[in-house]
Amino acid sequence: MMLMSWHNLEFGRTGLDLVACGCSSNSSFDRFSVKNYAEGAYRCGRSGRRGHGARKLVCCRGDLAKRRVFSTRTPETLLNGIAPSPPPLVLDAKKESKSPTSLTNLFQLVADDLQALNKNLQSLVGAENPVLMSAAEQIFGAGGKRMRPALVFLVSRATADIIGLKELTTEHRRLAEIIEMIHTASLIHDDVIDESDMRRGKETVHQLYGTRVAVLAGDFMFAQSSWYLANLENLEVIKLISQVIKDFASGEIKQASSLFDCDVELDEYLVKSYYKTASLIAASTKGASIFSGVDNGVSDQMYQYGKNLGLSFQIVDDILDFTQSAEQLGKPAGSDLAKGNLTAPVIFALEREPKLRELIESEFCETGSLDEAIELVKGRGGIERARDLAKEKADLAIQSLQCLPLSAFRLSLEGMVKYNLERID
Repeated sequence: MMLMSWHNLEFGRTGLDLVACGCSSNSSFDRFSVKNYAEGAYRCGRSGRRGHGARKLVCCRGDLAKRRVFSTRTPETLLNGIAPSPPPLVLDAKKESKSPTSLTNLFQLVADDLQALNKNLQSLVGAENPVLMSAAEQIFGAGGKRMRPALVFLVSRATADIIGLKELTTEHRRLAEIIEMIHTASLIHDDVIDESDMRRGKETVHQLYGTRVAVLAGDFMFAQSSWYLANLENLEVIKLISQVIKDFASGEIKQASSLFDCDVELDEYLVKSYYKTASLIAASTKGASIFSGVDNGVSDQMYQYGKNLGLSFQIVDDILDFTQSAEQLGKPAGSDLAKGNLTAPVIFALEREPKLRELIESEFCETGSLDEAIELVKGRGGIERARDLAKEKADLAIQSLQCLPLSAFRLSLEGMVKYNLERID
């Protein structure tokens, strides 16, 4: 039996079920085989064909001339079509291929959905005002990972499979568009607050058109997304997404009111991170499941998945603010700390280093004090403990996916968690 452990993070066994292959090799899996399998499972799932080939065990030892493929289904599961969720599988990134997880591969299953979304985004803003259209083109045209709408599509298809829904509904697609509009509006406002001149390699809206236009453009996109949200005519989803816009403001106020406050606690940091990042992701994943028509238990688990994935993402971003170079970040390293925004690595380091408190409370008034504070955060366990916290939240996200049937979509949702943690490996 081949068992792999990955940072003690338990993964639910995916639709690939690449275990118990009968070989003793610790060699890397063939990622092209994995990708091809996932695409095949996706096509099979969408066409309604659930043959016994949907779960296969692939032995990918590089030293074997031929790969052995075994069915892992019992006669009972072959008759029922969907296998029950087996015990969680533990993956070890060190024993896997060193190739990093690619978002392109993770989102391949919903590539057509994302392409359609990209075509619709600018038209949703409306053509009433040329400046707003230009601002929308600037921010949407800058690209971006489209992670949030991709999560909407992946959860939509994973949960739709539970009730036998073969295609996404209009509501699923409109929800993804609304989520990306809200996210984009928040970025426009964030750039104004942070006085950022560049985003995704392009000048920001406020840099091109001024602060006044940028604020109004963000406001307009919030309002436009709310209008489309109301037209979905689902009160539960309307309340869910409306709360996100409130959370954005609450998060910014919390952050602004606690700058350079060395007494800020970890729970306060997590609440602020939820407001600013995790709230939208949690609403995205839960809203997608609601439109699939699954029961409340599944929807609640999708909310927990999005919430903990979002928190893990924010913690990782805060770690990278200390560990990456200015060139990698696109901004000076330690920029959050310089502004007095104390994140998880700082909060943990403060517990062990009194000198760090002195530097922060002085607001880095002396030359070199910021660099000294950054080194103290790195040297007093702040990074390591924040990494453990990110993995803890990732583990919770994975556990929430156990309610989903085995599929390539669930595999991609699990892969999102792995992709995030790989950013700090």
